[in-house]
This record gives sequence, C-alpha cells and structure tokens, in this order.
Amino acid sequence: MTEAEDRKPQSDEARMAFTPPAGIEVGDSESETTSEFALPTGLDVPQSTSSEPEGSAFTTPGGYSVEDASSAFTPATGIPRISLTKDLPWQDRMRTMLRMPVAERPAPERMPKVEEEGPAVPRVLDLTLRIGELLLAGGEGAEDVEAAMFAVCRSYGLDRCEPNVTFTLLSISYQPSLVDDPVSASRTVRRRGTDYTRLAAVYRLVDDLSDPESHISLEEAYGRLAEMRRNRHPYPTWVLTSASGLLAGAASVLVGGDLIVFVAAMLGAMLGDRLAWLCAGRGLPEFYQFTVAAMPPAAIGVALTLTHVDVKASAVITGGLFALLPGRALVAGVQDGLTGFYITASARLLEVMYFFVGIVVGVLVILYFGVNLGAKLDPDAALNISPRPYWQIAASMLLSLTFAVLLQQERSTVLAVTLNGGVAWVVYGAMHYTGEFSPVAATAVAAGLVGLFGQLMARYRFASALPYTTAAIGPLLPGSATYFGLLSIAQNNVDKGLVSLATAASLAMAIAIGVNLGSEISRLFLRIGSPEKRRAAKRTRGF
Repeated sequence: MTEAEDRKPQSDEARMAFTPPAGIEVGDSESETTSEFALPTGLDVPQSTSSEPEGSAFTTPGGYSVEDASSAFTPATGIPRISLTKDLPWQDRMRTMLRMPVAERPAPERMPKVEEEGPAVPRVLDLTLRIGELLLAGGEGAEDVEAAMFAVCRSYGLDRCEPNVTFTLLSISYQPSLVDDPVSASRTVRRRGTDYTRLAAVYRLVDDLSDPESHISLEEAYGRLAEMRRNRHPYPTWVLTSASGLLAGAASVLVGGDLIVFVAAMLGAMLGDRLAWLCAGRGLPEFYQFTVAAMPPAAIGVALTLTHVDVKASAVITGGLFALLPGRALVAGVQDGLTGFYITASARLLEVMYFFVGIVVGVLVILYFGVNLGAKLDPDAALNISPRPYWQIAASMLLSLTFAVLLQQERSTVLAVTLNGGVAWVVYGAMHYTGEFSPVAATAVAAGLVGLFGQLMARYRFASALPYTTAAIGPLLPGSATYFGLLSIAQNNVDKGLVSLATAASLAMAIAIGVNLGSEISRLFLRIGSPEKRRAAKRTRGF
C-alpha cells in the first residue's frame, strides 16, 4: 500500500464509529464486550460474607424487619380476615368477593371436581364466558353476570380471576401467580333474546357448580349448557300473541276502559305483535319493529273516535303502549348505573331511548292523521280516571300474568309474580287514590316492594330475581302519561306534551330506582360475612 492510499479517508463501511483511531493500541483484555456497570480493573469492593441467592423483584429485602416496618400501608391491627357464610346464596358470596381487592379475597377451597393436575384453564374460561353470554343476552344486570362468572371460575379453583362485562363484550383474565403470564379470553354478545326459562336453567347450573358437595366436571357442564341452548321456548307463538293482546286489554281496564275498550285494545296489540314479527322475519332493526307495533292500537283508537262510538278511545291507545314500553331494559340500565357499571348503563339506557323514540314515531304518525281528519281526542281525559279497586286489582294481576308469559318464564314462577304485581297495584292505589300521594312517590314505593319481595324470593330459591320483579312492575309502567304527552304534541301543544313526557320519564325512573332499592334493602336481611362495609360505597368520593 502506497503512502497516498494511507492518507485517503476510508468509507463508512470500512470504518465504524467505535473503531479505535490509528496509532492507539488497545490491549486484549479491553477487546471483550463489557457493560457500562462493570467495575474498573484494580478497584476492590468488599464482598458480602452471606451467600444470599438471587431473588426476584418480589423477594423480601435482606435488611427488612417486620418489627421495624412502617405501618403506612398496613393497619395497626393488620388486614382483617374475611370469612363468608357458606349458607348464603352464591350470588351474595361472589358479589362480596368481587368488591374486594384481589389480594384480600379468601382462597377457594379445593373442590373434588378439580383434577390433580389442575383445571384446564382455557376451557374453564371458555365455559365461564359462555355462561356469562347467556345471562347478559337474557337481560341480567352486569354485576350479577360478573358474580356468576366469578363463581364458575372459583368452582374450578381459579381464584385470581377478573371478569369484566360491558353491554356487548365479556372478557375475563386469570393470573396463576405474580410471576406467570396472565391468560385472557373474551366473547361478544351478538344476539339478545328474552327467555327467563333459560335464564333460570343457567342459574341452576351455576348454583350446582358452586356447591362444594357437587361433582360436576367440565364435560358435564358443557353438556348441560348445550342442552339449554337446544331447548325450545316453553310457550308457542300463538300463546305469546294472545298474551300480548290480553296484556293490552288489562292495561286499558287499569286506565278506565270497559269491555269494548278491552276487546279493541286486545285486537290492536295482537295486530301490532304480528306486524312486528313480520318485520323481524324480514331482518328490520328493532327500532322499526317498535314503530310498526305501535301503529295498530293508535289506529283503532282514532277509528273509534271518528266513528263516534261512545267509548274511551284514549284507553285503547294507552293499553297498546303498555305492551311495548321497555320496562325490562330500563330497570336493568338503571340498576347497572346504580351499581357502578356506567358504560353498560349508558348503552342500555340509549337502547331504551331508541325503543321509546320508535314508539313515539309510530303513535305520532297515527295521531297526526287522526287530528287532521277531525278526531276529537281529549288530553285532559287523564284527569278523569275514576278508581275501580276490584276491577283494577284483577286487571293488574292479569297484566302481570301475561307479561310473565311474554318473558318466557317458568310455569312455577308465574303465580308468584302475578301476586307480586297485584300487591304492587294495591300499594300504588292506596297511596295515590286514597292517600292522595303524588304518582311518582306512590310508584317508587310500590316498585320498592316489588324489588324487595322479588329479591327475597330469588334468594330463597337460589335463582335470578328478574322473573319475580320484571313482570310485576308491568301495572306501574307510565303508559297514560306517555300517550297524553304524545297527543298534546300532535295537537301543537308542545309545552304541555313535554311536561307529560317528563312525568312519564319520572315514573319510569321511580320504577327502576324503587326496584333496585328494594333489592338492596333485602340484602339487609341476609347476613354476609364481611367485617367491613360494602366495597361499592368506597368506589368513589365524588372527586
């Protein structure tokens, strides 16, 4: 190599940034790869005489002493021991543990159904998600769905589980230990359907899994779950259509209708039900199904007015609205909001709003044409409802009975929910008509009793509370206030109509809050083994 070539700069490929400059000699010891934390050569560091093994990040430090530890994060008396009463229903025990931090939950007892090599974690999580899907699709509250999912996991020995439920998505994660990777799974709820018979069967399965004396393997649980999906509804289609008509007729009697009104409301509701089924078969969204179903009762009421038949046409339209108002979704949405599931509550209430808007559109279209054709519909007729105790009590019980059939309830629960609905109307009538209380206060108290009796009955039978409460609130639904508000809007009296619709919204909220409050009061009669107050009360302080 010539001298000129030595002075020529080398390219970047031939020379790296960490290459020692020319003329500097580097020893062989420095050519080895070292860390920037390596000790320089010649520096003596005293070594510890104790040979402690290298631990993880969770290993207790060597200089730590329990006696000298600060009590900043631990109470002076220590963390209280949680003991749950085994005689309580699994819903209350699982709900209590869900409201605890993970570190404070008591460890599950090893069940005989858990194999020696341990449960198959992915299959247990899949079974849990499938059970949660059936409960959420059936209208169960988010907190009760989480409690059921947690109960299934604990029954197979998976204690460090965190279920999460939203309106259409269920997810669950399981962490075997602090150093193992978590296992997560999720499932989306695509279809929703009202079948309280299937809901009760799922609750029986979860109850059997939570029983320490039961020996249900994963295969048996999967088999029972598949059998629930294959089972047909307990009532045929013609029974459901007839129940819808009887419900509307009973509701028309509650607001002052006679026999002719009963028959007219029944025919309008049955026709609306058939039209809604036709729209569902064509794949139309539920918004349009509610819109179409609300038109026939309104059309029959307007037709009776135009033909000058001496009947109370407003009761016909009101009875048809009772069969359509989404009371079940409203109660579930408010319950989720009161228990802290705000995303799910917002989605449910938005769904209720869409259904209600669909009903409003269907009724307003008919009322608009009826008013233009000269129909004499009186918005002040709501003030002229005369109390008829015996007829109204019988109508309220018939309404609850038919509502239970529409919800596909088990035949063993129909009698209890019918009596519960009758008691609710007796309380409402005694407070509103006799005691002259406001309708909102009377509705709230009656709904509270419905929730109280329904929750106690559900705990007695280790089942869901929905079959005992949803149908019983049927007589309390604000059908009259909704109709007269829409009628005022159709007659260009918007201010009066909005006031009436606000009253209907207040009654609906009173029903939902009353049912939830009654459910919470019922838990005061049940002894839950927790040394502290309810965890949900400490979830937030408002800031």
